[in-house]
Amino acid sequence: MARPWAIALLSCTCLGPPGLAQERRNAFDDPFLQVTAALPGCPAPRPPGFTEEEVRKEAHVRSQHGTSCYRSGRCRLPNSYLYDKDIIPRVRQYLQADGRFGDTSVWVLGERRLVTLMGCVRTAQQKEEIERAVLLVDDVMGVVNQLIVGTKEKPKYELAKP
Repeated sequence: MARPWAIALLSCTCLGPPGLAQERRNAFDDPFLQVTAALPGCPAPRPPGFTEEEVRKEAHVRSQHGTSCYRSGRCRLPNSYLYDKDIIPRVRQYLQADGRFGDTSVWVLGERRLVTLMGCVRTAQQKEEIERAVLLVDDVMGVVNQLIVGTKEKPKYELAKP
């Protein structure tokens, strides 16, 4: 018959520390920037990050998605993720120079020539205008608009830890 302390010890070594969350890191170096910061109280998005298990799963998907753009002739670079480090700073530059968005709090994330917009704008019209503006930036393939109007709406994106 097994001793209770032996069972407890075995379960602790197999399961690991209780409640220990896996550390997330930006393993793929996805560009993520705050481009404006004028709305106090705007919920900040969680920066990109993956657990080690997610990295293993995502690596395969990214290799397929990244190269399919080149193979189909829609990209000049061999992997669509290679554009992101150049696109996101240009998106920031464009939005800051535009002049219509200085009263917002917006973060941008680049992934596979897609730009995700997160944060807060003042009006629904401004939300649409910022999406159209980002689509004008060279090499941007599409926009995922997760902006909220005001600061009280529940965000569609995961929040940064306080």
